[in-house]
Amino acid sequence: MLGASHWRTERSHVGELPDQVGRLLAGCGVAWEEVDAVAVSIGPGSFTGLRIAVAFAKGLGFAGGLELAAVSTLEALAWVAEAPPGARVCAALDARKQEVYAALFDVGPAGALRRATPDAVWGPAPLGAACGTATIVVGDAPDAYPDAFAGVPVRPFATHHPRGDVVARLGAARLATGVHVAVAALEPAYVRAPDAKLPANPLR
Repeated sequence: MLGASHWRTERSHVGELPDQVGRLLAGCGVAWEEVDAVAVSIGPGSFTGLRIAVAFAKGLGFAGGLELAAVSTLEALAWVAEAPPGARVCAALDARKQEVYAALFDVGPAGALRRATPDAVWGPAPLGAACGTATIVVGDAPDAYPDAFAGVPVRPFATHHPRGDVVARLGAARLATGVHVAVAALEPAYVRAPDAKLPANPLR
C-alpha cells in the first residue's frame, strides 16, 4: 500500500472527496492518469454518503475507463475487528429508527473472513441476542443501543471503524480474480428502502 487518508467532517463529502483523493495521490507520487481501478464501499450506510461515494467512483470510471470494484461496507468493517481464527464477527452499524445494518462473518484458520449471513436490517435486541457472548461485534451499533449489546464482546468504534485502505485491499482482491462492476451497473446497496419516494403517478 502506497498510502491512506482518513478524515472526519461535519460538511458534505461531495465537496471534499475529490480534493482529498487528489492530495492522497499527490502525496504518493501518483498521477490521476496512472490510476487503473477504483474500489468503492457501496453500503449499507448513510443514503446521502453512499450516493456521493458511488457517483464519484462512477465518474472516475467513466472518465478514465477504469475498472470498478464494489465492496460491502459491513464486510470491510468486519475485517478491522482483527478477530482471531475460529471467531465469529458481527459487523453492525446504526441504521437509525431503532434498526441496525448487520452481517455475520466467520474467521478462518488463516484469518480470512467467510460470510455467514447477507447484509440485512435487524432490530437491536434480536441482533444482540443472536450474537450472545461468543460473537465479536464491531461497528457503532453498540454505542447507539448499549442495552441491546450488554455482555457482548465489542470492538470500540473509535478505534475499529470502516477504513478506505481495507476497501481498497478487498477491491483489489476482487479485481485480481476478474470480478468487477460496469460503470452503469454500479449502485449503492441500501438494504433498507429509502424514505424519500416518488409518487406512483407524479402527473396527478
